[in-house]
Amino acid sequence: MQKLVLSLRAVVQRVAEASVAVNDGEVARIGRGLVALVGCAEGDDDQDVRFIADKIANLRIFEDEEGRMNLSVTDVGGEALLVPNFTLLGDARKGRRPSFTRAAAPELAEQLIADLTAYVAGMGVKLKTGVFKAHMAVSLVNDGPVTVLLDSRRDF
Repeated sequence: MQKLVLSLRAVVQRVAEASVAVNDGEVARIGRGLVALVGCAEGDDDQDVRFIADKIANLRIFEDEEGRMNLSVTDVGGEALLVPNFTLLGDARKGRRPSFTRAAAPELAEQLIADLTAYVAGMGVKLKTGVFKAHMAVSLVNDGPVTVLLDSRRDF
């Protein structure tokens, strides 16, 4: 049986607008840009974080003047909303309840998310974030819809 190797994962959506609320209070809001739901796995390191940061900042999923997806979030002056989401590491291949045993420990995941935030912001992306370990209400208007799955070890 093939061993499952998990890695830093992100679900990136091109949005017209998005927001995050915690305890009925808004903590972040962006206009046109990207929402990145990010989950960290055990064994993730700085190389994984840098790979995902580069993809978020430079992924060409915005249309140019010819209607081609050829521009990045920075090219269009957009914003990004980074939302920690450990459930991206859920393994639902067996049974009906996902297993999260391969998700990174909270202490590691929090540091990886902080590093990811710093790297993406350092690439010139206007960035807002959700709240680590909080129950969040994420609202967004997906533009397209355009949704891309990212995996730092290129497993899918």
